[in-house]
Amino acid sequence: QVQLVESGGGLVQTGGSLRLSCAASGRTFRSYAMGWFRQAPGKEREFVAAKRWSGGTTLYADSVKGRFTISRDNAGTTVYLQMNNLKPEDTAVYYCAAAPTGRVGVEVQGYDYWGQGTQVTVSS
Repeated sequence: QVQLVESGGGLVQTGGSLRLSCAASGRTFRSYAMGWFRQAPGKEREFVAAKRWSGGTTLYADSVKGRFTISRDNAGTTVYLQMNNLKPEDTAVYYCAAAPTGRVGVEVQGYDYWGQGTQVTVSS
């Protein structure tokens, strides 16, 4: 059974940094695509970043390009989202997601497995 568990969220001031982690278990994820999405109150869940675990294609939302970096460990167990120069509009619950197809996409529907989310709050 696939499990994705996010951690690393919290409260940070504008301009600060956070690193989110997503611990993945229950499968061998090397052929998967892994993504980060976020959802602010009253808004739809939106794409943040994604990459294939084995490397290659990496995508970022325009709103985070140059500030956020998605990466993974070589052991194939953890995906990270390094978030720098945070802004109040980055405030949201951040979710880790996994796509068994290996397709790196921006649509919520493209991902079959989801974590429970971790709250990120950026104060102005």
